[in-house]
Amino acid sequence: MKRQILTLSAFLGLMGLAAISVCSDDAKKIAREKPVVPSMIMTPEVPKTVSFCGKLVDLTRYNMHEGIDRELASFSYLHATTMLALKRANQYFPIIEPILKANGIPDDFKYLAVIESHLDPRIQSPAKAVGMWQLLESTGREYGLTITSTVDERCHVAKSTEAACRYLKKAYSKYGDWTSVAASYNAGMGRISRELDRQQVDRSMDLWLVEETTRYVYRILAMKLIFENPYKYGFVIRARDLYKPLVSHPVTVQGDIADLAAFARQHDVTYADLKRFNPWLRDRKLLTGGRTFTLQIPDLQQLSYEQPNTFVHNKNWIAQ
Repeated sequence: MKRQILTLSAFLGLMGLAAISVCSDDAKKIAREKPVVPSMIMTPEVPKTVSFCGKLVDLTRYNMHEGIDRELASFSYLHATTMLALKRANQYFPIIEPILKANGIPDDFKYLAVIESHLDPRIQSPAKAVGMWQLLESTGREYGLTITSTVDERCHVAKSTEAACRYLKKAYSKYGDWTSVAASYNAGMGRISRELDRQQVDRSMDLWLVEETTRYVYRILAMKLIFENPYKYGFVIRARDLYKPLVSHPVTVQGDIADLAAFARQHDVTYADLKRFNPWLRDRKLLTGGRTFTLQIPDLQQLSYEQPNTFVHNKNWIAQ
């Protein structure tokens, strides 16, 4: 009588395990002694140090090892969310990075934007923080953004990045330590300063804080580690998987626009595309209030994925 063969295959690229075949009798024995699982969950490797803003952060202390381990596991197994952030970075990092550099802010702070918003320029939190850098309305205005009934520059990628840089520079002038600056972005400078004084330590990493703020810097560090080597953490990406850069041309507007849909038609684009390329527009009209605004008009030739994406902002994202 022909014996049945049960084939168990598992693609575990990082483990390098080959497929195995066992006969039905052996399968029953394995099931009794050591059940075969259809897939395997690996804990991500925790490094001893990580570079942040040009300085090595020692992760060997128990709370720091466990803190970064938690966030690496979280981001590694939030597959869809982390993958989406990687794809969007191909569109938005080319905008964010030069602004950080021009303002003297370390490049690593782009990962703060990643954990704040997953690089979604329209996102709004339950606390009504808005945009890629998750700024409250009062904070946005304090750092130079226009927020009116028809305009919310917290959703303007370049301008909100400029505003975030102003905050970060102010915080660094206060603390002289970039990890404390990052913690203050979540908790506020007032709270971090008070706790440094009350707990009699010199850096935010040594503070006892609410869980959200305690996790905050580790989340930035974990996202940096994954973005620097996605394949190591299980993300297999090809160039065509990344989102295409946003290609557009600017149109300067000094007067009010009563109907943005009509304005879009005049420029041979849809109202929907006008809103997608200008997420800071918050109404069907634009009231300038005497200000000058620049609207981005999408290049119609670049809106299709019929020709797959070939632009790769960071070659480390691509599985070799």
